[in-house]
Amino acid sequence: MAKMIHSMIRVVDESKSLQFYQTILNLTEKRRITFDSFCLIYLGNDESDFELELTVNFDTKTPYTHGNGYGHLAVSAENIEAIHQTATELGYQPKEVKSFYNGDALVAKFFFINDPDGYAIEVIERSDTFK
Repeated sequence: MAKMIHSMIRVVDESKSLQFYQTILNLTEKRRITFDSFCLIYLGNDESDFELELTVNFDTKTPYTHGNGYGHLAVSAENIEAIHQTATELGYQPKEVKSFYNGDALVAKFFFINDPDGYAIEVIERSDTFK
């Protein structure tokens, strides 16, 4: 059986990305592999074994384009209002917190935020559906 271990995104400004993921999602650098022209930075926390791999190509100075195929990354958290407030105070401009229903049943409470490279991240409140 296959086990999902990480997702990779390319970032332009390593320090801005590390600050965003640490401050907003509590992801810290677990390890780094540096090559001549790029480095791979693996982020994670004690909530999950799954990692986010940031690829920093040293010669890239302009923003990446995401095309029309990228959707979003999703994380779950206990208190999304606190995360939303922190993100707002730090100027990251998260979208409003929304509740998503299927009929009368609450499916999810969530908000979206973009990281410094424009990647969309969905922050979902933990529930029976989203652990």
